[in-house]
Amino acid sequence: MARDTTEQAAPRLDDIDRAILAELTANGRASVTAVAEAVHISRAHAYSRIAKLTETGVLSRFTAVVDPVKAGLRSSAYVTLKVRQHSWRELREQLRAIPEIHHIALVGGSFDVILLVRAEDNVHLRQVIFDQLQSMPGILDTQTFLVFEDLDAT
Repeated sequence: MARDTTEQAAPRLDDIDRAILAELTANGRASVTAVAEAVHISRAHAYSRIAKLTETGVLSRFTAVVDPVKAGLRSSAYVTLKVRQHSWRELREQLRAIPEIHHIALVGGSFDVILLVRAEDNVHLRQVIFDQLQSMPGILDTQTFLVFEDLDAT
């Protein structure tokens, strides 16, 4: 059985790797030349470092950050799930198939999974939670926490 990438040992990162990651986190569209200049290394060195960070899975993808409200997703909630024992592997694929779910985390504590759900409005949010999530056989219980304001932590 193939191991999940989250179970593999993390590669050792040095100060240059961390600086490259900080630059790309701040601006994922930065050119290799711009990253090299900001980190004070050659372009070739930056290119090889970024390639290694990508190959080892430290950099898993480049993406755009979307303002959900401006994109028409005016209602958001964190939804916690208690799930049936041994149902996680099947359940996570079902959750990934729901476009309104923007983040999925398996956690420890009084619940098993936390989701970030974004919808057009409260009616749409209610449909996702009641009609889709609560009808899944592996889900035993849900709890919903409405988001009143999103703040960017960076």
